[in-house]
Amino acid sequence: MKSKILKYSVLLVLIAISVGGIYYLNLPNRHKAIIKTRINHSLGLVDNTWNINTKNNTLSLITPTLVVDQVYKSMEGPKVMRSFQIDPKTDDLLWITSFETKAISTNEVDALSNDYVCHTNIDFYDGEHYARWNLNERIGQNYPRLTSMSNGIEKYKFPEGFGFPVFGNENLFLSTQTLNHNIKSDPFSVKHEVSLGYKPHSDAMKPLQSKTVFIMLPYNADNPFKGPTEANPNMCLPVETGNHSYRDEDGESLSGHWVVFPGEKRYRYDITHQLQLKDSTTMHHIATHVHPFAETLSFRDKTTDSILFTSIAKNYTDKIGLKHVSSFSSKAGIMLYPDHNYELILETNNTSGVQQDMMASMFIFLYDKEMHEKLKAFNSKN
Repeated sequence: MKSKILKYSVLLVLIAISVGGIYYLNLPNRHKAIIKTRINHSLGLVDNTWNINTKNNTLSLITPTLVVDQVYKSMEGPKVMRSFQIDPKTDDLLWITSFETKAISTNEVDALSNDYVCHTNIDFYDGEHYARWNLNERIGQNYPRLTSMSNGIEKYKFPEGFGFPVFGNENLFLSTQTLNHNIKSDPFSVKHEVSLGYKPHSDAMKPLQSKTVFIMLPYNADNPFKGPTEANPNMCLPVETGNHSYRDEDGESLSGHWVVFPGEKRYRYDITHQLQLKDSTTMHHIATHVHPFAETLSFRDKTTDSILFTSIAKNYTDKIGLKHVSSFSSKAGIMLYPDHNYELILETNNTSGVQQDMMASMFIFLYDKEMHEKLKAFNSKN
């Protein structure tokens, strides 16, 4: 009897392993990377600890080890996530003024190529953040992304006198992901060091509000991977339909992560509804996110037929990747108006000869008049 139980138990285990193996092999790269990273960290096969330090008004978060074992395009590589606070010991008001992410060796000293930096996203908890300022009507209105850094634009700072106000013990959220477009050799390991620069509170500081605008393109929800046709030339081929897929007010399916075919192409998308401007205000900083083979991403005022800013992406010529992506920063700012229409215009040139993936976003920082009024009241009480 015991031998039969043992035999069936072994058989069930083998079946489970086989089914699990088949399931794993059919997963996309990014899901495989999640599983492998969890196994590496859970079993302690690599360093699974965070090294967090504060020095000279800079918070540094060094990630656990990330193993790069194959080519990983954007959105595919191993990643880690965690909540954090700038200073959990204090309730003092602080101002975030700069961001930086970089790839480093596992010794946490030597710098590596930033070709291994994909997305580094920093979010805030809008329920906590806006409730502290009695701005409850903002909660849930927009995805609470503070900013994102990526290959080609790994660091920037706001214009002098501007920042994003947070309390020392306020919760923030970090997600950072590896990238590897070119290396096909044996597996290697990297870490990311993410740094936030901040300042003590000053009455003279002006608050910025982050808005994310990005290109979305229509696709055929009934046959999503057929791609553009002569009848529907504006249709895109989504990379997948499970992520970065949306529906507009007419129920049309849209994708923010799509395929670009070899050659040159221009894409346009109206972002007026993403901005949600209720009043005139000034734009003081733009951080751009694009993928390799993008050449320019422009922010255009459709009402005045004028380009407000063009971000230039410099691609490598001897490998896949971005050398640099330009950003916008201005103390004076550029006026935006609630009765104007705005759009993003993306120019690409896929010189690889094969299909590549693309995203095009701008993280826009606007002067926050409403928050400034809250700060004036805060200042008068403190």
